[in-house]
Amino acid sequence: MVVLVTGANGQLGCEMRLRSVGSSDSYIFSDIAEISEDSRSMLAALSTSMVDTSTLHLDITDINQVREMVRSHAVDVIVNCAAYTNVEAAEDNEALASKLNSTAPSILAKVMQEVDGNLIHISTDYVFGGHALSAPCKEDTEVAPLGVYGRTKLEGEREIARSGCPSIIIRTAWLYSEFGKNFCLTIRRLSFEKESLNVVCDQRGTPTYAADLATAIGSIISERALDRTGIYHFSNEGECTWYDFAKKIAQLSGNLSCKIMPCKSSEYPSKVQRPSYSVLDKTKYKTTFHKDISQWEDSLEKCIKNINAKQ
Repeated sequence: MVVLVTGANGQLGCEMRLRSVGSSDSYIFSDIAEISEDSRSMLAALSTSMVDTSTLHLDITDINQVREMVRSHAVDVIVNCAAYTNVEAAEDNEALASKLNSTAPSILAKVMQEVDGNLIHISTDYVFGGHALSAPCKEDTEVAPLGVYGRTKLEGEREIARSGCPSIIIRTAWLYSEFGKNFCLTIRRLSFEKESLNVVCDQRGTPTYAADLATAIGSIISERALDRTGIYHFSNEGECTWYDFAKKIAQLSGNLSCKIMPCKSSEYPSKVQRPSYSVLDKTKYKTTFHKDISQWEDSLEKCIKNINAKQ
């Protein structure tokens, strides 16, 4: 089976590169930019085998480029890790966010439908947030995105559904890894640079280690479970606030000198109203694919160990 990973130089894409090592399937990696030297170095450090760091240039908003890529490489499955994920900037760049989060998934789905292929697409907990919730969000919980990012990601889901392409949409949340820019890496760095940090304590969700999500995606492909189409939720188990998450990052990084203090999100005015509660219910994923999911603290410990070992 030939698998095309788009957005391959982002944090989930890099984890997909690691998961592809030793696979019986053939993986192709694409992005609009080359992989960074930091990511290339981390990939080498995290694997005992040679990791494919090659990147094919592909503009997923150009249907002709996507068709050429899919047909020339006889692609069976696309894993779409590409997205416009800057939530703040999206408020001022709605056209671009829509192009990447809605138009591009529509194109990928259309092309894969033409060749009887499959699409695995990554979505977000930001499709929720407009309703007051106190229990984990299920796949059929009423969606109500609060901003441009959530709206464009939800429209991407709907475009895929309208295409008729066999697809698996995975909503995730609070993604972090050893790669790129994310909350884990930022807090780890700042905790060594600053005497104190204020972190919001009134937004509750669940961190997701990108390596765990990549493993889940890889298993769906390798176990030929692509016919179990639909929307699924995937994050690590448990729940916490950003404040809890930050304290654990600093602790596991070996830094107890930085004082991390809780604060309200209202103390940091923003163009975006973020979901106050977006814990995802993973029951459907676990029962459909017969998989367990790690607790967020256990996965964070693995990630921090990898980062500490590299530095």
